Amino acid sequence: VFQGQILAQHLVGQETRYEVEVKTPYRHRFPLVSREYVWVPNTCGCPPLREGSEYLLMARRHVNYERTLNRIVLQDNGYARPWTLREDRLVREAAQHC
Repeated sequence: VFQGQILAQHLVGQETRYEVEVKTPYRHRFPLVSREYVWVPNTCGCPPLREGSEYLLMARRHVNYERTLNRIVLQDNGYARPWTLREDRLVREAAQHC
């Protein structure tokens, strides 16, 4: 779970790749750097993410069987909400209990 700003969007084959500036990592099981690529396994714009906007994203790391591909994936039904102070407060409160 992290707060990020969408810098760019690119269609690559049947997937969408977002370049994201990681603003605040809340909870993560793998290391995040200041800029990451977040992949969505479709080109339909689901979930809808706009360039320049900030979101609270809950993504998963995907490593293929051969361990040659390691990337962050936001599934089409994944959690992607516009970032607000309320979302920030809710995530920080939840982190105290998890």
